[in-house]
Amino acid sequence: MAMPLALAALSGVGLGWLAPPGLAIGWALAVLMMAAAGRWRCLFLALAMATTAHGVLSARAAELPQGLLGDDLAVEGRLETVSRESELTRLTLHVDSCRPLVAERPSCDSLGRIRLNHYAAPPMQPGERWALTVRLRPPSGFANPGTFDYRAWLWREGIHATGYVRRDPAPRRLVAASASLSSRALEQLESHALSPLGSRWLAALTLGADEQLASDDWDLLNASGTTHLMVISGLHVGLVATVALLIARGIARMLAPGRWRLAVWPWWLAGAAAVGYAALAGMEPPALRAMLMTLVGLWVASGRHAPGPWQGWWLALGLVVLCDPLAAWRPGLWLSFLAVALLILIWQGRPRPGGLSGWVWALVRTQLLLAPLMAAAVLLAFSRMAPAAPLVNLLAVPLVSTLMVPLGLAGWLLLPIEPLSSLCWQSFDWLAQGLAHLLKMAVAWLPLWWPEPETVLPLALLLGAIAVLWALPGVAASLRWLGTLLLGMALIGLETPDIPPGVLRVRVQDVGQGQLIELRSAGYRLLYDTGPRFGSGFAPIQALWPPGQHFDTVLVSHADRDHAGGLGALVERHSVDAYLAPVDAVLGVPVRPCRRGLSWQRDDVHYRVLWPPPRAAHLSSNDRSCVLEVTAGDERLLITGDVGRQWERAFVEDVGGAVTLLVAGHHGSATSSGAQFVQTLSLRHTVFSAGRFNGYGHPADEVVRRFRRSGSCLWSTALDGALTVWLGRGQGDVVSASRPAVSRRGGVEGVCHAVESPH
Repeated sequence: MAMPLALAALSGVGLGWLAPPGLAIGWALAVLMMAAAGRWRCLFLALAMATTAHGVLSARAAELPQGLLGDDLAVEGRLETVSRESELTRLTLHVDSCRPLVAERPSCDSLGRIRLNHYAAPPMQPGERWALTVRLRPPSGFANPGTFDYRAWLWREGIHATGYVRRDPAPRRLVAASASLSSRALEQLESHALSPLGSRWLAALTLGADEQLASDDWDLLNASGTTHLMVISGLHVGLVATVALLIARGIARMLAPGRWRLAVWPWWLAGAAAVGYAALAGMEPPALRAMLMTLVGLWVASGRHAPGPWQGWWLALGLVVLCDPLAAWRPGLWLSFLAVALLILIWQGRPRPGGLSGWVWALVRTQLLLAPLMAAAVLLAFSRMAPAAPLVNLLAVPLVSTLMVPLGLAGWLLLPIEPLSSLCWQSFDWLAQGLAHLLKMAVAWLPLWWPEPETVLPLALLLGAIAVLWALPGVAASLRWLGTLLLGMALIGLETPDIPPGVLRVRVQDVGQGQLIELRSAGYRLLYDTGPRFGSGFAPIQALWPPGQHFDTVLVSHADRDHAGGLGALVERHSVDAYLAPVDAVLGVPVRPCRRGLSWQRDDVHYRVLWPPPRAAHLSSNDRSCVLEVTAGDERLLITGDVGRQWERAFVEDVGGAVTLLVAGHHGSATSSGAQFVQTLSLRHTVFSAGRFNGYGHPADEVVRRFRRSGSCLWSTALDGALTVWLGRGQGDVVSASRPAVSRRGGVEGVCHAVESPH
């Protein structure tokens, strides 16, 4: 039943996500038929499927209705997490009650968890109950190739809305936090004289308090491929259970020397230790998953029913998905189960190692065989690879599992004996600092690598094939080496295709209510605008590329924060040869004036500035925006910044011909894209760079209708995510969206889909 249970649970997740019409009626009829036929096993599987489907459907139904977007809501709930960043406090709130403050609005009773920003917040602690007035929006995030998917993270974390806390009326604390075991443990930890790094790592490794880790910790762990070591995983829970089992069996041997092997209570005690340790970590999804896998592992190891390792694997997977259906979207689930599956393949049918040298070689061999599969899984999940991971983990895994975790746990157990507890934790601190130094050296030698999005899938498949080739039993050594050689040659030859001269890749990035456009040819890279910077200080450009990128030219259309807000992050993280901007723009970097008549050519692609004129002091900041025309072959791109309708007529006649792609002015505002301008350009595609659920109503009704009547295909970063267009290839222009599931094709626009105004 183990495999059918897991498959039924996963099938229920899929049904809940797809929610086909008639799902409930069809399932009810199937249950009645199975009950009438006495198919109790099938009925059990159907119930398992219904459980996970209900969990997914409930999570979808709990998301904030769009009818409450921008309304004030009165919520009461318990704070789950509190994170402070300067004047900003980030909160995760478990909602107990919610009601709109405006009459005749949809209900928000189904909200479960929300994530909030609170500026100038009063002192707040996890566990407290608060009454807050908030403004929310449904879960959303930017969609750009090869970047972190915030929307998917919100979904798998069960967060049903995001927003901010209103200052008026002021928040009210309803109930103070009761001291939990975890909070008391953190307070105890703070009272010891450990280094900040040692204290953070001890909290993460022994209490599962990964929120204690700083951003620098996460950056180092990600770059070295050791993130799995700093959360409560199956390794740590299994270690606790193993220690408890050994101690209990030792006691059983002393109490009953002749019958100690038959004693059942040591196994129950080990299971209780695993449950208690996971409870100490708050039963968060990683700890819950590790606990269930450890319990199944104890059952398999006890030999009472002698299930095979694969039966245990399927049973653990089924139980995890049944308990937490959203775990199917968590990369950690598949990383851990893939690792265990490969371990079963590696060790199935092999003799147990003997002696110290045998165990050392077994550890080295296991790490080397796990490395390519884990690299492939991380590539698919996070679009990155840590080249240092295989070598680092050879030392880090035994160091953490056999020294650091036992020392950390021993410190907690020995708290009544202060000198011994301090000795354990001080030793842990020294090891943590040494490991951090080692990781920094490894990352400096082999830094984190972000491959181009187009190469992620084939690269992951090749690495996975190498892992399976060496893990499968019974394969001849000559075939393993030959296969590895061929796959390695394919890996070496796997490069991003070169862009030929005369071809231009245009990518309108999804940066919310702002604009950032990347233009790339064979040997030239230009940015038009740098995107916004939000009140929290975050600039979306920070999430688009890893540090160290090079840009030949950055053209800032004008100094407004939604166009130039990311400039500080760009200067800090990347290198730029030249900046172009209107002559009066104050940007804090040396700029060349961007004015009408300026032109240049790179890689047979022609660039021409159509606006502003040399004397533009009488124009507003928006109307002085740099207007850029780019020509690749017979195809043309036009970007107009925020220039208003009255000035569009001044340069529209200078456009060299029909426009293949227009980035609509002012995000689709009614102040731009006048009727004469739209009719003159013979547009094929129009893109609105606007934020999802933006409060300005962009794109405006009249602008959308105007472009529709002109016959242009309409696209929006708010709906489609980042949009990529190739110009100059002579194969017809094809627009690819980062949210293909949202793109509504085949509608009233034929091959295009219709972008609607939000009003």
